[in-house]
Amino acid sequence: MTTIDQYDFSGKKALVRVDFNVPLNNNFEITDDTRIRAAVPTIRKILNDGGSVILMSHLGRPKGGPEEKYSLKHLLPTLRETFQTTIKFSPDCVGAEALELATGLQPGEILLLENLRFHKEEEKGDQIFAEKLSLLGDVYVNDAFGTAHRAHASTAIVADYFPHDKVCGTVMQSELENAQKVLQYADRPFTAIMGGAKISDKIQVIEQLLDRVDNLIIGGGMSYTFAKAQGGTIGNSLLEEDKLQFTLDLLKKAEEKGVKIYLPSDTVIADAFDNNANRDVVTSGTIPDGWMGLDIGPETRATFAEVVRNSKTVLWNGPMGVFEFENFAIGTKAIAEAVVEATKSGAYSLIGGGDSAAAVTQMGHAHDVSYVSTGGGALLEYMEGKQLPGVLALQFEESPL
Repeated sequence: MTTIDQYDFSGKKALVRVDFNVPLNNNFEITDDTRIRAAVPTIRKILNDGGSVILMSHLGRPKGGPEEKYSLKHLLPTLRETFQTTIKFSPDCVGAEALELATGLQPGEILLLENLRFHKEEEKGDQIFAEKLSLLGDVYVNDAFGTAHRAHASTAIVADYFPHDKVCGTVMQSELENAQKVLQYADRPFTAIMGGAKISDKIQVIEQLLDRVDNLIIGGGMSYTFAKAQGGTIGNSLLEEDKLQFTLDLLKKAEEKGVKIYLPSDTVIADAFDNNANRDVVTSGTIPDGWMGLDIGPETRATFAEVVRNSKTVLWNGPMGVFEFENFAIGTKAIAEAVVEATKSGAYSLIGGGDSAAAVTQMGHAHDVSYVSTGGGALLEYMEGKQLPGVLALQFEESPL
């Protein structure tokens, strides 16, 4: 695999797949530019070499064609402010106008293509669509780790048309290196924190981690299925009925492997899914009818934080509660602060994208941990041991993974 620093982009037009799937408010203003800032080193390297950049990305999930709210043109003000150079925009990512704009691009200039997903062929991994994209550049760079687990036209198929000129961007390289630190070179004690709504989203990664971690902390919505499986009452809390036996099997497997599993001992409950709902704290597994668990309780926060602070490697994926509601974000904040403390004491901490990354960023801790992943789903699949199409596509035939 060729990395960005191993390639000279002088005089080259680089077709760069970035992950600019950023959140926009009702005025189409970017509310979190983390993913754009992450791609800056790759783009600057190409421009500094004397090359030009053609950016392609998706935004949101448009249904069957162009939608104003998903247009990448809304990113132009931020990109112009960031790079202080000429940035052109193509109202389509393929076709005559895109080709003309790409052909006329001068060294140091950037061309932003319209949303790839305005064409259904993108997600289908269509060869013809990928070939049309390939006509725009001399070299292909994939810096979109967040979509590397998808065999889409722009993330995997297009690389076939650049057999000798395909490059791994800075984000992609950093994501893979940091994931490897956790998977292969973790210092002990190694603690994984798994939160979020569903066990079903994390089954495979949890099973993989049982062979690697010393401690597994489980919080968030998924913890209520564990409580129910152990004979507790969970009221109206989240429940995956079909995963009750899995949770019991998991606890048994963990015991056999010497992995210590930490489940919530107390829970913050509410009588409605609302920030202003009535609240109470109860022992886990004793939630009354008509109430639901929305966060971990104070005793649990203290226990989990102590485990994290005493760890040398920390992997965190998923919040401890409904952190979008201020009154139920206390558990997630406590974990974030514990991870920061552990990091300051010399631990390596990897925040696994998605809601965990959003939580850490919102709390102002993004620079206080070792690495914040930009790709939640992709990172999980990589940790599950799956080969990611976007990574495989960057490999040369003579040096397979």
